[in-house]
Amino acid sequence: MTAYALGSFRDIVPAAPGAGPHPGIIEYVERIQATLDPFGGRFLVHGAEVEVLEGDWPGNMVLIGFPGLAEARAWYASPEYQALVPLRTDHVEGVIILVDGVAPGYDPAQLAAKMRAANAAGAAGAGGAAGS
Repeated sequence: MTAYALGSFRDIVPAAPGAGPHPGIIEYVERIQATLDPFGGRFLVHGAEVEVLEGDWPGNMVLIGFPGLAEARAWYASPEYQALVPLRTDHVEGVIILVDGVAPGYDPAQLAAKMRAANAAGAAGAGGAAGS
């Protein structure tokens, strides 16, 4: 099932005050695709400003899709990607997470039914214990 690497980036250090991105960031962007290719990774969103509808989301966002979580983990741990990490982390504040997607045909109503059943079982168990 598809997995995703999601990055939230803020406070990008410029090359100089009022200048564009630091040369390290430019090199990172130039080289990252070659690290994704062996793992089937592809950009779905890259550096887009987000439209915040609820809560707080500082900065911009990157979303990369992978065939599965194993490929996403292998990409992140790969020597090729790890060699690029300082180019990003030395010049940008941010967070990266990996997350598994849902299976085709996923139905949230089925999850809700399981949650209701668990709540009912918990309430029955608590009521039974109190009556003992």
